[in-house]
Amino acid sequence: MSGTVKDAMEYIKKNHVKFIRLTFCDLGGTQKNVMLTPDGLPSAFENGVSFDPSAIRGFSNAAPSDLLLYPDPETLTLLPWLSRQGRTVRLSCDIKKTDGTPFEGDSRALLKRLLDRCRRMGFDCLIGAELEFYLFKTDENGDPTEVTIDCGGYLDISPQDRGENIRQAICLNLEQMGIALKASHHQRGPGQNAIRLDYADPLSCADNILSAKSLIKDLSAENGLFASFMPKPIPTKNGSGIGLTVKLNKNGLNLFNRNPGNMSGGERKLSPEGESFISGILAKIREITLFTNPIANSYERFGALEAPKHVSWSDQSRAELISVPPSNGPEAHMELCSPDPSLNPYLAFALLISAGLDGIESGLPLPPAAKDVPSMDAAPDSELLPRDLCQAVEIAGQSEFVKTVLGQDAFTRYMSIKSEEASAFRKSQNKREFFREKYFKII
Repeated sequence: MSGTVKDAMEYIKKNHVKFIRLTFCDLGGTQKNVMLTPDGLPSAFENGVSFDPSAIRGFSNAAPSDLLLYPDPETLTLLPWLSRQGRTVRLSCDIKKTDGTPFEGDSRALLKRLLDRCRRMGFDCLIGAELEFYLFKTDENGDPTEVTIDCGGYLDISPQDRGENIRQAICLNLEQMGIALKASHHQRGPGQNAIRLDYADPLSCADNILSAKSLIKDLSAENGLFASFMPKPIPTKNGSGIGLTVKLNKNGLNLFNRNPGNMSGGERKLSPEGESFISGILAKIREITLFTNPIANSYERFGALEAPKHVSWSDQSRAELISVPPSNGPEAHMELCSPDPSLNPYLAFALLISAGLDGIESGLPLPPAAKDVPSMDAAPDSELLPRDLCQAVEIAGQSEFVKTVLGQDAFTRYMSIKSEEASAFRKSQNKREFFREKYFKII
């Protein structure tokens, strides 16, 4: 697709599309949609499609009247698993008020604006994502149990791995959607799986994450299983993260490339801008963590079974918050290991990239790598990720950086949601029951 309204309409007519799903997400990152038939699409492009914001998380009291969805023709994507009753496509949407002005709670539009800043500074950013999830069996009513599909481990094959057929179906559907993949495999936990999405621009990557989660949920249900993206569904087993790999280019050069031109003491170093980008993220990560790890269950994962705990980086270990493999060429990248699949990817990406760009503008030096820091286990609180949702809310609530990136309106709305959630968690008598009732069947 070249991305024009005309191209979208021609595709729909030529391919006998029957249904168009207009998608957006609430402020917490849950995907929503309105379904149209082809006859309704021309008006949607021109005039938008109205919806009532009062029942959408983070949108209530957004405006005195309805909000409008304007489909983005560049996002036209076939949804093959929904096309058995009639070919179905998806269009991601911008959200506007009835007077035509952007809605402040539209996190996708926020990321778009941030990427304009990135381009003005001369940088091209690409993000890949490894999405982890558990597969649980369901009961006679189709409700999820806590029994996993298998007892396999890392990179196992059948019969230990019983999720291979579903992963293959997921990968085939994603490829038909035009979403490029790197790999898929059984992850460390019993019934735990991983799908690695290839690099894309941050906006497309965020769209792809939401599409992949929806696809995985639907295909799992069709096979009598429940896919859980809860960060820590089984207390004693590995948590599920969403590892983000980031490439940063300028004038065609990969800034995470270790080349002979960046030598120090015989050791190849990153470019100064690559180092400052990483430093910017390290400097702001505690303020951002509420957005990369937004639910109370997220914090059960930190510091256990290879999930990070310290605000640290390494060029040797993937157990640190940020790892920078000592690679050269087009595959050079940094990886952020703390985020989990419960995030709103648009908000998380906007904040992470903003932090990195601020680091470049300020020329922040890269702090010592984890291997060069003695006694990291005795690190002060300021060098640790937030210990729970309550602390993450407190830190983010005091952040001028977060408020500036999100804007006052979105910042206030998001903080109100998370403050209420943190308060409910603090008052809960049974933590595990709180997680199950609040998150397990939803995320």
